[in-house]
Amino acid sequence: MEAGYFDEGALIGVLTAQPLDRVLDYRAPEGGCQLGAFVEVPLGPRKVLGVVWGPGRGDWDIAKVRQVIRVLDAAPMRDELRAFLEKAGDYTLTPMSAMLRLATRAPGLGDPPSMRKVYRLGHAEPERMTDARRRVLEVLRDYGGLSFTLKELAEMAGVTTSVVKGLVKHGAVAEENSPRDLPFPRLDPDLGSKDLTGDQAAAAETLRAGVASGRYGTVLLKGVTGSGKTEVYLEAVAECLRRGRQALVLLPEIALTAEFLTRVQARFGVQPAEWHSGVTMTERRRVWKMIGQGGAQLVVGARSALFLPFRDLGLVVVDEEHDTSYKQEEGVLYNARDMAVLRASLCGARVVLASATPSLESWANADAGKYDKVELTSRYGPAVMPEMRSLDMRAEKLPSDRWISTALQSAVNARIENGEQALLFINRRGYAPVTICRACGHQIGCDHCDARMVEHRFLKRLVCHQCGETKPMPEACPSCEAEGRLAAVGPGVERLTEEAVKLFPDARVATLSSDMFGSARALKAEIEGIAQGSADIIIGTQLVAKGHNFPLLTLVGVIDADLGLQGSDLRAAERTFQLMRQVAGRAGRAEKSGVALLQTYQPEHPVIRAILSGDEEGFWKAEAGERRHAGVPPYGRMAGIILSSSDVQEAFDLGNALARQDAPLRRIGAQIFGPAPAPIARVRGRHRVRLLVKVDRGTPLQTALRQWVGQFRLKGDMRLAVDIDPQSFY
Repeated sequence: MEAGYFDEGALIGVLTAQPLDRVLDYRAPEGGCQLGAFVEVPLGPRKVLGVVWGPGRGDWDIAKVRQVIRVLDAAPMRDELRAFLEKAGDYTLTPMSAMLRLATRAPGLGDPPSMRKVYRLGHAEPERMTDARRRVLEVLRDYGGLSFTLKELAEMAGVTTSVVKGLVKHGAVAEENSPRDLPFPRLDPDLGSKDLTGDQAAAAETLRAGVASGRYGTVLLKGVTGSGKTEVYLEAVAECLRRGRQALVLLPEIALTAEFLTRVQARFGVQPAEWHSGVTMTERRRVWKMIGQGGAQLVVGARSALFLPFRDLGLVVVDEEHDTSYKQEEGVLYNARDMAVLRASLCGARVVLASATPSLESWANADAGKYDKVELTSRYGPAVMPEMRSLDMRAEKLPSDRWISTALQSAVNARIENGEQALLFINRRGYAPVTICRACGHQIGCDHCDARMVEHRFLKRLVCHQCGETKPMPEACPSCEAEGRLAAVGPGVERLTEEAVKLFPDARVATLSSDMFGSARALKAEIEGIAQGSADIIIGTQLVAKGHNFPLLTLVGVIDADLGLQGSDLRAAERTFQLMRQVAGRAGRAEKSGVALLQTYQPEHPVIRAILSGDEEGFWKAEAGERRHAGVPPYGRMAGIILSSSDVQEAFDLGNALARQDAPLRRIGAQIFGPAPAPIARVRGRHRVRLLVKVDRGTPLQTALRQWVGQFRLKGDMRLAVDIDPQSFY
């Protein structure tokens, strides 16, 4: 047997995505197979996908070991990806079967190569020439013999598909079968970039040198909003492509991809591969296969793109690296920012963490010298940072159903008169967070969760933001049946829109919220329209804080700057600071200067003062000092234990048993808090109980946790999830 190759009949170990949590023994198929090969194997009466993980264990009755059915037409999984899945699984305490599912999330991987019809220039001339036929032939001649699908060719020529089919009958256009999963067009790294400023050029050279070294390293690219971080890290992508390696750019929001893809095409001549929930299943399979074969040089994607089977990954960019959406909160609980660093370390790739307001974890790593740091301190071109001011709401005499202050209203009117745009920001989806009965005081809650239902007036429904349950807005109180006494309490983005329409009757108002668009395509189209001036006033949730560029936007009004400071989340100050600075950064990104006005009832609060002063380093140092004193991340380690069951008593019984039998944790000096009801104690009908483990940095937490929870067998429908480095505590 050659190294990494198993001859026919050899005993091999196959990892499947089935929840068995062990490698299964099989016989190598006819013709043998490679280590890492994707295979189809029998499992009971079924056929399932698996990966050859190594030699068989031999701990099963040899007479009962079955043979691999076939080797799939896909590039074998490389050693680097197998090691990444194992290390990521060990870190997050995730079974390997679940890790493999993350790495095989593409449909039809076991299907034989499929074909599709494509059309290219034929050898004959049509008997009769028309304008429509001439346009089709000109397109084919202009593109030098390239092939197109029927739809592509018809759209490019501006004709119906019947025109193309008519030319096929005359032999002027040839119809051929071609593999459906084709390589992506090659990107040109030398096509030419925008003119960079001195700061940008120096930063780009630093990133290029890192990529050229061919060695692992992480750099924090910190630049004020509008400083041109994207153009800088695209130069690192270009260097990666020149060296024949693949690059991955992670974005936190699908809505950001449209503008970003346009910038990539301008820099490299063609668009890259995409990997996110808005991509069709057919395209997902193509991306997955081409990545493994080297037929895709650059992937732009969501956090799950980190698990694609890259043939030679040389660069990972995590844009807006502070964004909380990089933390997967269901299923496999992982942080894509941290996993990007892990994967890069295993394949000799560079990591660029880009943000105007980095996470405290990344700031601390750069401060300690673990990460390199590159800074961009000024905006690109003539743009300057917006002026920031607070509006003390204690001095306002607003009625109870108003949230836009008089000062903010005047500022919006002034911008509209100048032909500019204003953004009104509130981090609450829906119309109102609570619906209460004024007759009996009942608050309408979800039937399946311990959460209040949120009125979405545009949909005419109540929605639970925990489980997604919806129901029509009732006419009468569900508790006392009084009619006409239900009242909305508090503002949401829809209620703010209603108020803006009344205050600014002649203005064009657009509302941006993630749950108001049926598809990613519709959301992208709305954002593109706003950037081109289709609205005077934008009402938005945190979706608008994520990297969008609206050239006409010169005023940002934050309706409730105090909202994120409420509660006991240890990251509340950090997240409020990041969100306020990010949303304020939407203003004045072109030639006209911008202003950000923060409505607050606590203008003296340290976080509000830090936001207004712009003393970011001062804020991070103060926040770091408090975290270090408390021994919490990034200066300590934490893990959350989430127990859930249909029986609340069973969940608490297991939580109390865990708290009592804590010897493995005591040995490493860990503190245990709980069990206690989760802040939202019931979700989708399941009761939730939490424990929190806190330990010094550098302590072998995972080993102790594995021993601790391994003492118990889960019964019935009880579930236990371990969240290493929890980001939220709901």
